[in-house]
Amino acid sequence: MIEIVPIADVNEDAVEQLLDRAFGTDRHGRTAYRIRDGVPALPALSFAAIEHGALIGTIQCWPIAFTSAEGAVVPLVMVGPVAVEPVRQRDGIGRMLMHHALDTAEAHGDSERLMLIGDPEYYGRFFGFSAERTGGWRVPGPVERERLLARGANVPIGAGSLGPLLVDA
Repeated sequence: MIEIVPIADVNEDAVEQLLDRAFGTDRHGRTAYRIRDGVPALPALSFAAIEHGALIGTIQCWPIAFTSAEGAVVPLVMVGPVAVEPVRQRDGIGRMLMHHALDTAEAHGDSERLMLIGDPEYYGRFFGFSAERTGGWRVPGPVERERLLARGANVPIGAGSLGPLLVDA
């Protein structure tokens, strides 16, 4: 039986090793990493899938910001990566983690301001994400425009850029 637990309950090295197996050791240079650079994942929205004591999947969510062309800052939540042990991909573990994270975001009042970079057919069909609002968004690196997805009434439309949500101490 698969158990979903807070990612904070799992060894950080084990999470990093799973991410390396799922996405490769060169993953740190990707645009998604640049968007959330320097901020920790949101503990309340980041989870691990455990089966028989073994880590088989993770999902992390990050505080990011959309800064409009006029300088207005809109807080968003970046969903992902969703990582699943390669031999267990296509077993529904990623979908289970996404549902859990989205349900938790709903409970925390964050479900109307979500974005991710991913397959538009998959994330649109199963989770309601689309590129309708993201056409004017700039990101710190290359991205296939159709893979820049968002969902929720509080997602901004128009020109602006994405980056980490920096909070003054």
